[in-house]
Amino acid sequence: MAEAGEQSPHLDEKEQRQAAAGAPMGAIVIHEIVRDQGEEELERSFSGLAWSGVAAGLSIGFSFLVQATLQGRMPDTPWRPLIAGFGYSVGFLIVILGRQQLFTETTLTAVIPALTRRDLSTTLMTLRVWAIVLAANLAATWVFAGLVTYSGVFHEPTATALAELSAHTMDGSFWRTALGGGAAGWLIGLMVWLLPGAGPSRPLIIILLTYVVAICQFPHIIAGSVEAAYGVLTGAATVGDYAFRFLLPTLLGNAAGGTILAALLNHAPLAGELSAAE
Repeated sequence: MAEAGEQSPHLDEKEQRQAAAGAPMGAIVIHEIVRDQGEEELERSFSGLAWSGVAAGLSIGFSFLVQATLQGRMPDTPWRPLIAGFGYSVGFLIVILGRQQLFTETTLTAVIPALTRRDLSTTLMTLRVWAIVLAANLAATWVFAGLVTYSGVFHEPTATALAELSAHTMDGSFWRTALGGGAAGWLIGLMVWLLPGAGPSRPLIIILLTYVVAICQFPHIIAGSVEAAYGVLTGAATVGDYAFRFLLPTLLGNAAGGTILAALLNHAPLAGELSAAE
């Protein structure tokens, strides 16, 4: 099928190519870009996945730190979270534009090859990627939280805001946190589908969708782990709080939102076309 303007009699050959290049990217093209990214992840070595996961876990910590810095510098008003929420996007910008391995992205991209091939070996490879990236991400968030807790590094307003954000991470019930995590997983998953066709607007897409996660206070398994770990390391929470009030429900929600909803709903409509092309 010709792209818009590609065969227009009113355009010369150069203008027809320009029109085709400016046409919206088709759904199956986006699917194949995401699938190809997933194939690359499945083929990466243990060390490649682990080190990239460590880098992402450290980088995502800046979401917590910048958000707290902005919050600590503003008066305590109802609109303060709406401004401070922009700081949450910083870590995601570093991770995604830097092509570091983040668990919530990996739950989507690595599962597309499994959905396409539908065989046991690919499914096991997908689970391998998930396990390595999740472990590396979480370990790095504890390192970042440990660095942030070092006394005297930050001014008192920032330290107070860090404690406030950390406390909120573990103040909900199990199912409330899981449902919020599902919404976060959905948004991050959709962001992965939007980015291939976003071009120069990629940073804007990242900022807008992660800003929604921030202001709606949806928990994210990696960004939230920095906050929850900070609470444990400062004595405001226990390891049990981290595991059962944050980690398990958030992991359940993020994985369901990113995999079951975003992946299946974006893959399923194209399954027939993909099967016919084989």
